[in-house]
Amino acid sequence: MNETICKRIEALREVMKREGMDAFIFPSTDPHNGEYVPEHWEGRKWISGFNGSAGTAVVTMDDAALWTDSRYFLAAEEQLRGTGFSLMKERIEGTPSITKWLGMKLARVESPVVGVDGMVNSASSVESLMRELRAEGGITVRINFDPLATIWTDRPPVPRDKAVIHPLEYAGETCRAKLERIRAALRERHACGMLVSALDDIAWTLNLRGTDVHCNPVFVAYLIIEPERATLFINKEKLTPGVEAYLAAEGVGTAGYADVGKALAAYGEYNILMDGDETCYTLYNMPSCLTVDGPSPIPAMKAVKNQTEIEGFRRAMLRDGVAMMKFLRWLRPAVEAGGQTELSVSTKLERLRAEQELYRGLSFDTIAAYQEHGAIVHYEPTPETDIPLRPEGFLLLDSGAQYADGTTDITRTIALGPVTDEQRLVYTLVLKGHIQLELCTFPRGASGTQLDALARRDMWCYGFNYLHGTGHGVGSYLNVHEGPHQIRMEYMPAPLVEGMTVTDEPGIYLPSLFGVRTENTLLIVPYKETQFGRFLRFEPLTLCPIDTAPIIRDMLTAEEAAWLNDYHKTVFDRLSPLLDGEDRAWLAKACAAI
Repeated sequence: MNETICKRIEALREVMKREGMDAFIFPSTDPHNGEYVPEHWEGRKWISGFNGSAGTAVVTMDDAALWTDSRYFLAAEEQLRGTGFSLMKERIEGTPSITKWLGMKLARVESPVVGVDGMVNSASSVESLMRELRAEGGITVRINFDPLATIWTDRPPVPRDKAVIHPLEYAGETCRAKLERIRAALRERHACGMLVSALDDIAWTLNLRGTDVHCNPVFVAYLIIEPERATLFINKEKLTPGVEAYLAAEGVGTAGYADVGKALAAYGEYNILMDGDETCYTLYNMPSCLTVDGPSPIPAMKAVKNQTEIEGFRRAMLRDGVAMMKFLRWLRPAVEAGGQTELSVSTKLERLRAEQELYRGLSFDTIAAYQEHGAIVHYEPTPETDIPLRPEGFLLLDSGAQYADGTTDITRTIALGPVTDEQRLVYTLVLKGHIQLELCTFPRGASGTQLDALARRDMWCYGFNYLHGTGHGVGSYLNVHEGPHQIRMEYMPAPLVEGMTVTDEPGIYLPSLFGVRTENTLLIVPYKETQFGRFLRFEPLTLCPIDTAPIIRDMLTAEEAAWLNDYHKTVFDRLSPLLDGEDRAWLAKACAAI
């Protein structure tokens, strides 16, 4: 029994009883709808004990449940044991939705009330919740109360670290120029201004960075853009005189973080653009003027990298490739010598990256998953779960770094010694899917959903599949997960255009046995223009050998083998000038043609 979580639930229920609420819903987000959030807003983690990046916890007076996706099924099952929370597996047949579950649990309650904090739930999610709960017997939703303010007595404060200027030599476009592009996009939509809530959108627009979110170089703030001015709402202690002077020179004023609600209430333009999917319910309902509900133009702008950002990515990938090469050269002999664990190899890789110029930290916590842990899609080793590595089987290593000129994200599955026939089959199927996507050429404006099946076709023939996305955008010294484009089975209409970065990371996971994933970060570049329009292709940015030892060679087509050999030649040609004799010799062997 997890006494800590049980005591927290008990304290919550006392507050719920006092406030007349029959259930409370805890999302994974913060007031900025972030995927990764500062500790101050990790309420779902605090109340449930589940630490994955995605999930929703729901507590009633006599029950509790947590919904999460397939990346976290195994981890959540372990972490929720003894907490009183039941695991609800999203997208699995038979799993009720949150509203259906609440409808069943509250069916006998007179005039039931469900609470959500309007500051950490998006407007569209709250409105959808209200509609669905009305259909479940007239359940009322209360949105103006945060029980964590009462029961989370040692709650971490909102971060106070300083924001810093992201130099033009890495950004490639001034803040003033970006604001003009945003205003032009707003005029096209007949919007006078907009509220920007997403922290990475604010950081990109203003060419500022911060350290408020673990592994993501952003800072807590809001931004209101109007026709003639822009105002950054931020705790003043986060601004140095230099940053304030820089913002003023770029036409950006400042105000207190807590003043954004007052500013929206006093907003004097005819209308304001706010995205109901991105803006929290409370702020969405603040303006008295007409609200234009629609997506922000910033994510699509941010997703298309300028030439300076592209060159920054290439330089960052070179340095990251050197760190990965040195790690891979060290890994197998170290495992054979004994004493290595998932955590120790994670630490080793982080140290090698930290030696590289312009290193700023990890882009996400390293996934170093040996054998059965590799089947847990987002497994992160801890002192409690850490296991020793043996000179056999697979190590799945998903890692990345933040550099001042780019962000990296790479996965390699490494055979530490002999592997089984089943492991070789799965490894080869995943590699075939990875290569088929990289070989793809496609018309400009196609969506990621239209390409996703290429990565799955061969594994589908064997009855394998995976439930996570195949690819996501990557920020330029920003968040490692970036939209709006994705490559995944679910319909994602955002068009793919040249200048976008996107990952290619198919995988197969066999519970309690092992997992395999291979990932490169790619750049979308022009391919050719025909009478049918412009066509695009993928250029791999990641520079790191792919383990050839587990490949079943006969399963690769001539085209796939040629791609792998060409890729390895590129890796060697790009990295070898940066290496000394022994490292260079190891790389030549790792990149040898098959």
